[in-house]
Amino acid sequence: MDNQDFTTSILVDQSPKEAFDAITNVRGWWSEEIEGGTAKQGDVFKYHYKDVHICKMKLVEVIPNKKVVWHVLENDFNFTTDKREWIDTKVIFEINEKGNKTEVRLTHQGLVPDYECYDICFNAWTNYIQNSLYNLITTGKGQPNPKEEVDSK
Repeated sequence: MDNQDFTTSILVDQSPKEAFDAITNVRGWWSEEIEGGTAKQGDVFKYHYKDVHICKMKLVEVIPNKKVVWHVLENDFNFTTDKREWIDTKVIFEINEKGNKTEVRLTHQGLVPDYECYDICFNAWTNYIQNSLYNLITTGKGQPNPKEEVDSK
């Protein structure tokens, strides 16, 4: 059986350290709505996008300039029937030197085509990695989800 986990990668001119620093700056490329630490092994952070997606991640492996692994502790999509999608999956960032370039590969282990959220998650992860993380590494500015405006009525 072929591995069906979602994966995408980018190639940049920057160093593995610059790529690692950008990956662990989750507020800089995924969402400004992150609560908690995002850089050290054992850190736990919460992500939310409006009422559409809420999750809690734990950093279970951090090898500076090489690898970061998030374990999905909790997850809720407001658009799926199966509320267990993503729970106990792993989001793996691998950093490798390829000649004079640096490759960043994201694998969402357990995010498979059978999942109800797969098409939406495929498009979202692809955009966050190929565009936002890529831009954060190469220009210093990503395109994370902005902080939500709170109505003060």
